[in-house]
Amino acid sequence: MTLSVIFFKGCYSFYNQKILSSKSQVIKSECRIIKHELGESCIPINPQRIIVTDQESLEILVALGLKPIAATTANRVGNKAPILKGKINKIIDLGKESQPNLEKIVKLRPDLIVGYSLSYQNYQLFSQIAPTVSIEYKENGWKETLLQVGKLINKAQEAEKLLEKYHQRIETLRVAFRQKIKNKEISVMRFYTSIQFTQFLNELSFPVSILEEFKLSIPLAQRQISSNANVSYNNVSLERVNLLESDAMFIALDPGAEENFQKYQNSPLWQMLNVVKNNRVYTVDSGYWIFGNILSANAILDDLVKYLLEES
Repeated sequence: MTLSVIFFKGCYSFYNQKILSSKSQVIKSECRIIKHELGESCIPINPQRIIVTDQESLEILVALGLKPIAATTANRVGNKAPILKGKINKIIDLGKESQPNLEKIVKLRPDLIVGYSLSYQNYQLFSQIAPTVSIEYKENGWKETLLQVGKLINKAQEAEKLLEKYHQRIETLRVAFRQKIKNKEISVMRFYTSIQFTQFLNELSFPVSILEEFKLSIPLAQRQISSNANVSYNNVSLERVNLLESDAMFIALDPGAEENFQKYQNSPLWQMLNVVKNNRVYTVDSGYWIFGNILSANAILDDLVKYLLEES
């Protein structure tokens, strides 16, 4: 944390002159005051040069019909290119979410910067470049976030229509799920690239909140462990893989996590799981299974239909 503060202070002093110069060249337009978790910002009525500091903000803006000029890439999970389907071509890469390229941001002269749960240091720094809004981040509150961003960029009706269409799809699928896989218990896991353990995701997570739309739940043993947790995951060592026993298992692999996953697959403890013996283990893309919004939610629905309805 100390190093991060030193880094941001250094960046602030180094770029301060460039930032002020850049801001003075930007044509001032009408703006409106937006309150957010870190304060108030006066943002343009129709921003044209938006920069986003995370993949989830990028997903929301693309879903609402906008194309930011630049975005960061995720620190660990896969990127969202597969679900954005060519809609982010020519968007400038600002580097990893944890360390965006500040010099690029200044040169791009954005008129709005948007990010999930920005740190106070980042918010202060970005606010010297352009009006900046920090979106409150809650994994299982993604619908509220979509509506919030819709209001922020004058796309409230579009956001409501996206949710309406999503709910219609849920209602259509709910009947099929109720008939075919009623009361099934589903494990949702994540394997990292460089961390030697795995995790199961609980009710506070993005994907499990989608499972609950169909009255599907994580296994009882997992619910009991996570009942007092204030995070969306629980770590699982190889010795505790019995916690993962379920009717079906979805495994989100981070880029390069195959070797770590292989260690579990080679274990006799893993091979003893009934869900493994019954070939009900499905690997999926962490780019949209771990964190996301409306486009990721629909991509997860596609996987649920494919593996739980069509293949079961």
